[in-house]
Amino acid sequence: MNRRLPWLLGAIVLVVAIVAGTLVWRSRAAAQEDREARAAAAAFAAAWQGGRLESVAYAAAAPADVQRTYQALTKGLAGARATVRLRALQRTGETAAGSVQVGWALPGGGSWEYDLPVSLQRAGGRWAVASTPAQSLFAPVPATSTLRLLRAPAKRAEVLGPQGKAIVTERPVVDVGVQPSRVKGTPAQLATSLAGILDVQAPALAARITAAGPDAFVDVITLRRSDYDPLRARLKALPGVVFRERTQSLGPTRDFARALLGSVGPVTAEMVTASKGRYVASDRAGLSGLQRRYDERLGGRAGVTIVAVGAAGGPSQKVFTRPASVGQPVTTTLDSGVQQAADAALAGATGEAALVAVSVKTGAVLAVANSPASGLNRALVGRYPPGSTFKVVSTLALLTKGLRPTDTVNCPPTATVQGRAFRNYEGEKLGPVPFRTDFAQSCNTAFVGLSSRLGDDDLTATARTLGIGVDWSLGVDAYSGNVPRTTSPVDKAAATFGQGRILVSPIALAVATASVARGSYLPPTLVTEPAPTAPPEATPLPAAQITTLRALMREVVTSGTGTALKSVPGAPVSAKTGTAEFGGAVPPLTHAWITGWQGDVAFAVFVGTGKSGGTVAGPVGARFLTALTGG
Repeated sequence: MNRRLPWLLGAIVLVVAIVAGTLVWRSRAAAQEDREARAAAAAFAAAWQGGRLESVAYAAAAPADVQRTYQALTKGLAGARATVRLRALQRTGETAAGSVQVGWALPGGGSWEYDLPVSLQRAGGRWAVASTPAQSLFAPVPATSTLRLLRAPAKRAEVLGPQGKAIVTERPVVDVGVQPSRVKGTPAQLATSLAGILDVQAPALAARITAAGPDAFVDVITLRRSDYDPLRARLKALPGVVFRERTQSLGPTRDFARALLGSVGPVTAEMVTASKGRYVASDRAGLSGLQRRYDERLGGRAGVTIVAVGAAGGPSQKVFTRPASVGQPVTTTLDSGVQQAADAALAGATGEAALVAVSVKTGAVLAVANSPASGLNRALVGRYPPGSTFKVVSTLALLTKGLRPTDTVNCPPTATVQGRAFRNYEGEKLGPVPFRTDFAQSCNTAFVGLSSRLGDDDLTATARTLGIGVDWSLGVDAYSGNVPRTTSPVDKAAATFGQGRILVSPIALAVATASVARGSYLPPTLVTEPAPTAPPEATPLPAAQITTLRALMREVVTSGTGTALKSVPGAPVSAKTGTAEFGGAVPPLTHAWITGWQGDVAFAVFVGTGKSGGTVAGPVGARFLTALTGG
């Protein structure tokens, strides 16, 4: 055996090991270089997305300069937000090349997406982002361009009534404003003159005129064209007052279901912040009511165009376009004729008042009127003690317990339960009379005396059969009422005539009255498109007791507290009045109520402060029904 062979084999093994080790080291080193290059590229994408471009290194530029370049390029993309993701990267020696995916989330939804090449260069022991002079590092446009986002408002959809008839549609308006450079005299003098013509506050207007630029349009008020025309000559005679004509989504009249339908106007700063990009400062949107609740549906989506503007007045080019999407209508059950009659009936009301009308046949809400017309929609969301209108519920409960209209029930001036004294309105007393008389004359003490016939859950259960305290799907906020389980004889006695802890809204009473007139409970409907969660289904009520209750409510009009409705033209009217104490004043203040129906229209009238239902709310109901019948 050759003595040199083992040595030779050992040498070969050593060389192989050295070569293998070198290859492994080089492979590991290359992998490390790849990871470092990818990490640098990913850091660039993250810094871009976070708006911190000065936090990474660049091969041929100072990080602060890159940040300024980016801000100049994108300052016109107000409201848009960038998402940046590294797609691929391939290293070759001291350089690496790949691409990033960029998506700009645009105001109102949608995005502008594109891929851009990204290159890196290793220098001084670290990887840095490189770019070419001709191409922007951040968008597929020349490096000297700036990007600008242009918005095109979408056409706002209408609010419709039954059969697709437009209720809220585009109508002509005039924006009255002030251009400070044209004002003669002082801003305070002009503001005082305007306050004498328009419903504006002079001090606040004067301050805004003073603070504005010389050629600014300082908004004063927006008027319907029909309201502007009679004032035009007086307004044009004031130097500095200027005008803009346009259209705006409006109802048929200024007060037409105003609290329900809401209004459209310039968005507030709070709305812009909460919209997460849907609105920008120049947008108009729904500010209240249905217009606010269904703004995304009605308002559609604004169109967006992004242009690259050349440097020094150079040509511009479109780089992205998203057409506007028109809004979709919202359909309601409001009947224009019924609503206008309700608005007219409340026109003479002082203080807070509301009127709701419901179709007996279908449960559709026909009118929602409030006074004042704007602000709280008390017709739907108000929470008030119902007073004696609740005797419709307690009477139905008593009839199911066997009470008959002919039964003699005493009506003393005062009734006491466990030491608590209950009195009639103005201390009246009827003595022992048939229950039908107690009901027609709204005797509280008669109901106090009958309250012991009822169980603790009877009023709650009976109220629910008429729709009070039941969940509804109206498509808008509404309060269906609350009739708690009674917890003591005193609590039950007060509840029988609508005091104690019972609360209702005007629509809750109107729904209950429609249930009596119909003979079944049918959930009310108001917004029909978009469709409610489930179609309403009728629940029958006890026929014999409902027939009796209808007759009792008719006697209220013919010979009781509701005679204000006795002379209304047309079909017979049935009703129930109510006077409800509230607050802590001595003597207590009272709400005035009346609820009833004529033909297919059930209604409830609420007056915030009034002597009694029959004398205050009754005449409002009479004006409403008279207007409906054309009398």
